[in-house]
Amino acid sequence: MGNEHLAYESIADNPLATREDMAAALHQLLAPLQPFYSKGGARLEVGKTGAGYPVAIAGMEGFSRVLWGLVPLLAGGGTSELWDIVLEGIANGTNPEHEEYWGEVGDYDQRLVEMAVFGYALALIPEKIWEPLEGSARNDLYLWLKQINAHPCHDCNWLFFNVLVNIGFRKMGLPYDEEQLEKNLNRLDAFYLEDGWYSDGEGGHSDYYVPFAFHYYGLLYAKLMMEEDRVRSNIFKERARKFAASFIAWFDADGSALPYGRSLTYRFSQSAFWSAMAFAEVDGLLTGVLKGLVLRNLRWWFSQPIFDASGLLTIGYTYPNLVMAENYNSPGSPYWALKTFLPLALPSDHPFWTSEELPLPEMEALSVQQPAHLVLVRDDSAGHVAAFNSGHRGTNEHTHTSAKYEKFVYSTKFGFSVPRSEWGLSQGAFDSMLALSEGGDNLYRVRRRNMETSIQGNVLHAVWEPWRDVEVNTWLVAGLPWHIRIHRIATERHLDAAEGGFALGIETPPLQRIGREEAAAGSPCGISGVRSLLGYKSAQLIWPNANTNIMRPRTVIPTLTASLEPGVHWLASAVYGDPRPAPAHSLDNLPAIGLNVKIEEEVITIYGCQGHEIKLSRI
Repeated sequence: MGNEHLAYESIADNPLATREDMAAALHQLLAPLQPFYSKGGARLEVGKTGAGYPVAIAGMEGFSRVLWGLVPLLAGGGTSELWDIVLEGIANGTNPEHEEYWGEVGDYDQRLVEMAVFGYALALIPEKIWEPLEGSARNDLYLWLKQINAHPCHDCNWLFFNVLVNIGFRKMGLPYDEEQLEKNLNRLDAFYLEDGWYSDGEGGHSDYYVPFAFHYYGLLYAKLMMEEDRVRSNIFKERARKFAASFIAWFDADGSALPYGRSLTYRFSQSAFWSAMAFAEVDGLLTGVLKGLVLRNLRWWFSQPIFDASGLLTIGYTYPNLVMAENYNSPGSPYWALKTFLPLALPSDHPFWTSEELPLPEMEALSVQQPAHLVLVRDDSAGHVAAFNSGHRGTNEHTHTSAKYEKFVYSTKFGFSVPRSEWGLSQGAFDSMLALSEGGDNLYRVRRRNMETSIQGNVLHAVWEPWRDVEVNTWLVAGLPWHIRIHRIATERHLDAAEGGFALGIETPPLQRIGREEAAAGSPCGISGVRSLLGYKSAQLIWPNANTNIMRPRTVIPTLTASLEPGVHWLASAVYGDPRPAPAHSLDNLPAIGLNVKIEEEVITIYGCQGHEIKLSRI
């Protein structure tokens, strides 16, 4: 591979312009790990925070996740000082007589997740992982992995873990469960929606698990199994081609991508799909565009404070943050991001490496993505992408589900906030949401799931019920820098309502403008504002608890409020978000929205919205 150890002072200094740079970046990520391997090499213990499974399993998870980067590195002819430790760890971790044995697994066990990379490695680099094992170590590895055929995985993207293990066995000529392999592939096919989109399980969400799980593993299958299963391999490639046309809209020109959904601590796995497209040689996008998507995303991430003082990846998004983490995030979990280094498996003369890196192609300002319940809007002049969300019929028990899946809008520059609790507006951090509490009790509810949803152009509609006797019809009129939100609230309770705008990052006191019906704040992170069009009685700036926002440790949220008696009420607001730094002197020049709202016989009409009239009514 040439010089894999280029001397960059820090990973942020790595220009990521060549294959050698990418290999050097991987070494920069891996080098700090060596002191944290256990004595027998079978566990990687990089922190002391807990997850929903024991410390020993978390250590095994850390061990396995590093392989997502090491396997393509070795497949492409590279070397790593860690590989001898890895081989020792495999031999000890799969040996029932060793003190670091990874153990007998159970149903729905986290170790089933971690087995997948071993199947992938057996298929791609058998000479590196299988042949060096001595004595009974090969049989131990096989028998330990074989447990996946005796225990169920969750009925979602997890089924691919069984698939990868069994194709590894098949490629090695080892006994494998052909019936279960086919059954799981067929079940995964049932989660396919349309236009390249999957749901993560029956009725599940469509989030980053579509690109970095369903498509990533599907494209590994397509590359590794094209000879044995050409039909299914081509289906996986065609679906990825269709999905790419939508997913590219999630990326900004600076390399950042939309923060949305769960598992965001996997960070630069956001671009792993593009790496898999290149690995499986899926056409549809110019190779230089694929290259740019991967490398710009990596550059953006490596410029963020995502490492601790030892150079280890932390749990969090753009900074270390346990508040936003899921129950399944152990200290080693973030290293799943190494899946993005898959292009290192490609030879140096592959078009991915020889092509010129290209910028994003020109895209429409509006991208309607019905399967994901999203409408994406681009403001290229401001370098801003926002995803407006009609919401979902189903929900789940993952941490902060409402914040990660049911906000009205998600932004590449403002991020989103998660609650410390539902007590009060500061702990709730209700940006881009309508929060409702029973009059005076200060305990807020937000949208968690919807009874109805629809998208027509840039108008999104949802019906949701925070209580059985409260029905909310919500309409969003998507746009940037302004968008419109309208709610029809039919309630049998006294309610306090709070409508939050974008959460604006602050380090010093921001510029402020507060009136009876509008509030705005400005900082070097941009301008966020809200303006009442109908129904709200006051405006204020809410100062959320620290570390509630995934992108900025400290924020302010412009918020409109109202008190509602039992009955039917209409609320309408205009919400402003521009990530360009606020002018240093004042917010007096916040652009006018130029809209008027009128209600007649349960029909609300917006006048002056991009030169059109929009009529909305409860059906």
